[in-house]
Amino acid sequence: GKQKKPSKEHLENIDVVVFDMQDVGVRFYTYISTLHYLMESCAENQKQLIVLDRPNPNGHYVDGWIKDEKINFFVAMHPIPVVHGLTIAELALMINGEKWLKNNLQTNLKVIKIKNYNHSNFYSLPIKPSPNLPNDLSIQLYASLCLFEGTNISVGRGTLFPFQVWGGIDKNLGDFTFIPKSIEGMSKKPMHENQICYGENLQNIDFKSQFTLQYLLKAYQKTNNKKQFFNNFFDTLVGSDTLRKQIESGMNEKQIRKTWQKNLKIYKKLRKKYLLYQ
Repeated sequence: GKQKKPSKEHLENIDVVVFDMQDVGVRFYTYISTLHYLMESCAENQKQLIVLDRPNPNGHYVDGWIKDEKINFFVAMHPIPVVHGLTIAELALMINGEKWLKNNLQTNLKVIKIKNYNHSNFYSLPIKPSPNLPNDLSIQLYASLCLFEGTNISVGRGTLFPFQVWGGIDKNLGDFTFIPKSIEGMSKKPMHENQICYGENLQNIDFKSQFTLQYLLKAYQKTNNKKQFFNNFFDTLVGSDTLRKQIESGMNEKQIRKTWQKNLKIYKKLRKKYLLYQ
């Protein structure tokens, strides 16, 4: 909705707020931004917040660049990597502990831990966390394919297999085809609606897929119109203008990955302070 943060009036007759949402462990999946604003509002209005923790289906690894400090939007609020490797309660503890809320506020925070969980366990979600993440594969591929949402490439919104395919109207992009349609409760007016998209079907790839730039780089290399490939949302989505410039300069994934390792190492050290599970 239009209002992302609870107002004082919303919390007026409430003593305790309970947060229970299923995150997928990726920086631009905005449930963590919703958590941030809720924590901020609870801190401002002296309300206790109880976070019911849930497993992170991408919690077994950490990867990607840290967002730039100068970029601060709903899809890029925290200085964490693309795949942050925390449960939502661990991230709440980090937000509180590092004083990332406005004016260095801290929330009266209580965490209810998960029983019999550790980060190395693969966890299959019993219920899809959102309409366009319908299965485990889409959740595994989300970190990699969501980067396309800052480009002219479709990620399959408007199909029954979102975040399991990618493609655009440029025939050079691939042999696999799909036609996005408006689907009630899933995708209203999806990108390239009612147009044939050419690209790649990932529904049969290795199930335990991890974050990669290979699909984004492949699409950029194949497209006939590189000037129109990235849209104005890309830098906001990825939390930096660096990645776009690296791709435009012709760097490959190995070269790009080297540039984020130093900050990733620092983050991994910070992450250890807030882990509730092995």
